[in-house]
Amino acid sequence: MLLMQIDWLFLIEKIGLITIILLISLGIAAYATWGERKVAAVMQDRIGPARAGIFGLLQPLADGGKLFFKEEIIPQSASKIIFVLGPAMFMVTALMTSVIIPWGPSFEVGGRIISLQVADINIGILFIFGVVSLGVYGIMLGGWASNNKYSLLSSIRAASQSISYELAMGISLIALLLLTGTLSLHDIVEQQHGFWADGYFTWNFFKQPLGFFIFLVCAFAELNRAPFDLPECESELNMGFHLEYSSMKLGLYLFAEYINMFISSAVMATLFFGGYNYPGMDWVSAHAPQWLFVLSGVTAFFVKIIAFILFFMLIRWTLPRFRYDQLMKLGWKSLIPLALINMLITGGIALWLGK
Repeated sequence: MLLMQIDWLFLIEKIGLITIILLISLGIAAYATWGERKVAAVMQDRIGPARAGIFGLLQPLADGGKLFFKEEIIPQSASKIIFVLGPAMFMVTALMTSVIIPWGPSFEVGGRIISLQVADINIGILFIFGVVSLGVYGIMLGGWASNNKYSLLSSIRAASQSISYELAMGISLIALLLLTGTLSLHDIVEQQHGFWADGYFTWNFFKQPLGFFIFLVCAFAELNRAPFDLPECESELNMGFHLEYSSMKLGLYLFAEYINMFISSAVMATLFFGGYNYPGMDWVSAHAPQWLFVLSGVTAFFVKIIAFILFFMLIRWTLPRFRYDQLMKLGWKSLIPLALINMLITGGIALWLGK
């Protein structure tokens, strides 16, 4: 009886969407490593990867093959089960946040509305924060289970850095929620329909520029990206929390970092830059076939994501690494007060407009 009540088409649709998102996430993570090296080469007047395939496009496959076939080493003094669980947990949490992101506009096929969002939950932003908070446990478990003092110090740094910058990030989003009135990412995207309406910009970036700036800086810290890559500070910690890892366990850590960068870029594009919305989309919807309208929305979304990824890479090869005391001072003495001020001003404006 229960099997008869299951909507099999809905189940197949969601499984297919999950599979596509998983493959895209892994593909972008793989080629983000190639992109990182090419961006660095351009900025340093070098060529970059050029041997494996045309323009070095097969380099990610070569790197993945190298990691896959390397010897698997587990230190004798490590806590073996937790040592294996660390990178696995880090990878799973990196992928989980993608399920609530609306990747494109909905469309109709055979009388069914197909949504390009795996799960539209009404507490989407809270879900993101919950999963992101769990992600640091993958680093903590890996660093502690390695039984190496450098790995342990690195994981402690990562945990304190994550806690410090999640506060400012959360407060910056409270200001955004005061304007949108919803935690659903789908509703937030729909409120940013198009680009210009009724004499004002619809994208939240124009309503919350300071909130976006705070969120962006905190995203760098949450991703352990330069100039906030203190947990992986080679000059002090000898590679950091994944010092004792090899083969695909190391590969999972490295891959998950780029997947996190991809998902963070998607979240920022969703919250502040309209997601799949773009200028002139209403004209395209009225004059183009449905499949072309959906494709244009997905393309616009991925253009924004790739722009953010390139920005992350540009900053990495531009700014030097902060000292740890500078990192903590920026988080607690600058970003949190700024986020609180922004929240209070936004609350006052929302209250005034409500009257």
